[in-house]
Amino acid sequence: MSSSAVGGRPRALPSPRQPAAGHRVAVLAYPGMSVFETGIVTEVFGLPRPEFDVDWYDLVICAEKPGPVPVVGGVSLHTPYGLAELAAARTVIVPGVPDVTADPSPALVAALRTAHARGARIMSICSGAFALAGAGLLDGRRATTHWRYAELLARRYPRVEVDPNVLYLDDGDLLTSAGSAAGLDLSVHVVRPDHGAAIANAVARRLVIPPHRDGGQAQFVEAPVTADPADDRIAASIDWALAHLAEPLSVARLAGRAHMSPRTYLRHFTRATGTSPIRWLIDQRVRASLALLEETDAAIEQIAGAVGFDTPVTYRHHFGRIMLTSPSAYRRAFRTDAGRPT
Repeated sequence: MSSSAVGGRPRALPSPRQPAAGHRVAVLAYPGMSVFETGIVTEVFGLPRPEFDVDWYDLVICAEKPGPVPVVGGVSLHTPYGLAELAAARTVIVPGVPDVTADPSPALVAALRTAHARGARIMSICSGAFALAGAGLLDGRRATTHWRYAELLARRYPRVEVDPNVLYLDDGDLLTSAGSAAGLDLSVHVVRPDHGAAIANAVARRLVIPPHRDGGQAQFVEAPVTADPADDRIAASIDWALAHLAEPLSVARLAGRAHMSPRTYLRHFTRATGTSPIRWLIDQRVRASLALLEETDAAIEQIAGAVGFDTPVTYRHHFGRIMLTSPSAYRRAFRTDAGRPT
């Protein structure tokens, strides 16, 4: 059963919390940058979304010096917005730094500190974590960056608790992500508390990416890319499993869908995803339950069964391990944040 239905009944996209008018998202542009990271932010936060009955984001691209910003490829990106607009935004995104061995400029440090003191949500993509760390925002906080830079980040900023294995880290008002593509994961992730799970999942579908990727950076560290026809069979079994989460699923059953022996399937699945089939299934079932907690009044027992857990006790155990809270507490917190009664 998908996360958008209870008892097999499809539901339309909801109209959850209307964010305050003008939720401005500011992304930093800097000389020598690749426009891919800026494109990630533009795709998620900048494109109009008339298909959703919510006020979408107001995106601005900012630079330390307004005007032309030379980027990779010999072209320039021109913006009239500077650090004042960056510091005043509700969400601030630093998509990278020009040099991971250099300190951020005093002007950028001041803007980031001002934004943070105002209560802005501050995000980094890839090497952008170095700017947040250089501004002192990550002292005593958990953070990640691209695996190539993780050791350097930890060495340069020893007060930062660097986790080199995850795709992104949400530490409340400070969020960091690994390589460039992980910026997409993080961007979709922050749409969830703003607009709800159904809309976040819809954005992911439009981007043709999963709402949540399993595994961490370890699966990408200097791994050779090889053509393996088994990957298509693994992907097909994953798609099938996502459509049948409410059913009893075992490694043997998934292996049968992929026309492999369980042992072969386990090996190929782990190589493709960075995790085991059972851990993947548990995670997907917990993730599928989020929308039901957020958008329905179904009992916890009903939700547990709808996403494939044998008992509510098992569901609560795995939910707590993955989400670090209980299903009931998650529902209360989400509905309070969304301005709805608990």
